[in-house]
Amino acid sequence: MKRILLPAGGAILATGLLAAGLAGTAQAQSDVASDPLAKTAAQAAETLDFWSKSNYAALKKAVAFNPDALEVKKIKSGGGYSSDTKPGAAAPIGEEKKVTVKTQNVNLPKTIGKVFFEWKDGNLYYCSGTSIQSQYRNLVATAGHCVYDIAGNDEVVSRWVFVPGYYQGKAPYGLYIGKQAFTHYDFDVYEDFDRDYAFVTVYNGIGGTLNKPKQVTKAEFDAYKGEKGVKETEVSFDEYKKGRLDPKTSDYYSAVRGTRSQKVGPDYPGAVVEKVPATKSEYYRAGVGPGNGNKFGEPVVTQVTKHEWDSYRGKGEKSKDARGNYLITEYFVQAWIKPGTEHKFIRTDFFITVHEVKDVGRLGDNVGGQGVAWNQPTGKYVRTFGYPAGPHPDGNKPYTGVTPKWCYGKTQSKVLQIPARKVEEHQSFRCAVTAGYDGGPWLYKYSNAKRLGYVTGVTSLIVDTDGNSRYDTITSPLFDGETSAIYKAAAASWSGKLIP
Repeated sequence: MKRILLPAGGAILATGLLAAGLAGTAQAQSDVASDPLAKTAAQAAETLDFWSKSNYAALKKAVAFNPDALEVKKIKSGGGYSSDTKPGAAAPIGEEKKVTVKTQNVNLPKTIGKVFFEWKDGNLYYCSGTSIQSQYRNLVATAGHCVYDIAGNDEVVSRWVFVPGYYQGKAPYGLYIGKQAFTHYDFDVYEDFDRDYAFVTVYNGIGGTLNKPKQVTKAEFDAYKGEKGVKETEVSFDEYKKGRLDPKTSDYYSAVRGTRSQKVGPDYPGAVVEKVPATKSEYYRAGVGPGNGNKFGEPVVTQVTKHEWDSYRGKGEKSKDARGNYLITEYFVQAWIKPGTEHKFIRTDFFITVHEVKDVGRLGDNVGGQGVAWNQPTGKYVRTFGYPAGPHPDGNKPYTGVTPKWCYGKTQSKVLQIPARKVEEHQSFRCAVTAGYDGGPWLYKYSNAKRLGYVTGVTSLIVDTDGNSRYDTITSPLFDGETSAIYKAAAASWSGKLIP
């Protein structure tokens, strides 16, 4: 895999975003690892088609990412956190707006959404993520393990896409296909979860009508190579005749000729028995049981009028009883047949599936973007967001992943150490969520009125600290000076449009 080591110092100057936190970043140039996701328009088009076809069926199929490799059994508390450089921050998109509101409700940020991808096992998964500030308003923050394969082969996941505001297969702000992923070299190469974060540039969003059926002629249908289908409707003979004579119609009319009934045996599949009139002598000479020519029930005696009696010309026997009533006695034998069919007239409508898509613009212009801050003190209140859906270790599944959830609390003053994931310093706080929440933002100084704050971490691990088989704590890497260098490199990277 080819890594691109970007000059972090130059990236800082290019952004024009930050007023603080420049010290101590130049030496971190080699910490920036960057890998392409969909580096060509053809790859991006394939990713769009994969997720959008059949009415976003793949998005609905994806489940919360919770590989066995992320199970954590042993954690311990470390010392306090000390920053490597001065604190710094990039203001959120829209921070300049002054908004006041008095409410106790939590207004969910427009910036959050789901990150969808295909993992190495061929299954479809999702994590959480958020739009953040960047020079080109095209940047998503999420967990590193939601972008990079953590199975030890130094590769990114496949078909990575961000859907802000995702809800039950809907993409209200469009689909944003990942172009370039940025993370720390230690995570990319060594899977060091102290650096379990990633910043992903995305192309302009794609919206419009996807998977729209369009009616075409039979010739157009036959020539089309994509998704297509037909609809057959039985019609009257008059419509069939008119349609066959109308050269302007796009419908195709055909006739299905009926078939005559055939005489078969009683053992023939689908055969039915009919009664056939017989004379008295034929009836009494006939055998019994199933079979052509055998008796069909008992003779049928019917009382009729004199006129009906006089005009009767059937095979039955005419007679009168002692009271002078006019009687006709009819005799029947069996005839086993395969029924015929009637003529049918069919109209066939031909449809192809088309995408009437359009460029809906840059991610940050559509949903805004959270700020980013690093080297912030622990022991501060943060609000986190994400889409939990996985089960607790005991099998309980309290969340559906349909709508985002949030937690609010103060981060622990002491860092967590998790040897199984090479974690020496993770910030943490109490939050009883499950898989799917990982990758979601930790927002410091969150404004409920503006729905904006500063990302100081992303959910990395979801752990059970008291051993009761229920998750109770979430952790995040600490955003420090090295994180800022990686973020600034990503924030200065252009992605552009997929649709001219």
